[in-house]
Amino acid sequence: MVLQEGRLNVVVFGGGTGLSTLLRGLKELPVHLTAIVTVADDGGSSGRLLQDYNIPPPGDIRQVMGALTDTGQMIDEMFQYRFENGEELKGHSLGNLMLAALTDLTGDFAGAIHHLSELFHLKGRVLPVANERMTLHAELEDGSIITGESKIPVYGSRIQKVYLSPQEVEPLEDTLRAIQEADYILIGPGSLYTSIIPTLLVRKVKEAVIEAQAKKVYISNLTTQIGETVQYTASEHVEALYDHVGERFLHTVVLHESDYFDKISDAQLQEKKIRFVEHDMEALQHLGLHIARANIASYRDGRIVHDPIKLGNWFKQFSHV
Repeated sequence: MVLQEGRLNVVVFGGGTGLSTLLRGLKELPVHLTAIVTVADDGGSSGRLLQDYNIPPPGDIRQVMGALTDTGQMIDEMFQYRFENGEELKGHSLGNLMLAALTDLTGDFAGAIHHLSELFHLKGRVLPVANERMTLHAELEDGSIITGESKIPVYGSRIQKVYLSPQEVEPLEDTLRAIQEADYILIGPGSLYTSIIPTLLVRKVKEAVIEAQAKKVYISNLTTQIGETVQYTASEHVEALYDHVGERFLHTVVLHESDYFDKISDAQLQEKKIRFVEHDMEALQHLGLHIARANIASYRDGRIVHDPIKLGNWFKQFSHV
């Protein structure tokens, strides 16, 4: 990707739907955009390819690439397409298979991402947090150790911490350089323990984030998540990030502010076993954070979800881009 002078460098951490939603809003802005994506997924199509080809799981990478494509909705839908029939193909997505094929051909997962990024004219760079397979583990409050990203949310016990194996993973030089040159580092929204924190557990990546001169921003989740953050307040999300990184490294937390919360009843929340993330302002201020409140979500199909256009508008105002 050819960088243009005068544009802000924006680095975004995460994985899954949350990161993809944010990128769909940011990709239309005049910024240099880099997504640093978790490769700890071990479920579904990603898990099968991980076992068959011994490559980093491509699922989160695929979603992010689809969000950044500049070749139209049909190409995105094709890339995300999941086969429903056939003993061997059922459950696999086309994008995962393409990434696996290119990795097998080139012998390099990051290289496969680069080649597909050029093919689909991505509006930004997609970099794996590591160029090798990693396994995510969780230590629960009851002392149990759970291995595998897909298994962690299944257990009801509160998560004490998550960690990776192997413990020492070498990140790409491009990943470290992007962090060092960033004007803004955006973290979230997304699954706290299985999408966001794993991107910050690679030692050199974590050190680069701490040392970076960028403004570091956490975009808060709208609701708690079963198996990960039940009953968590906004400040508890931040404290979990601090506990795993080892320092208070954030400058700003972004909270959703609108009347959409009135549209979903307590009964609906109880049925889904979730609740809205409480904005415990005093605790956030005690953590030394600047608190930004903005309308960054929409009400759709009975749910309140982050809105890519509103997220893009928020960042445009926040960064004066």
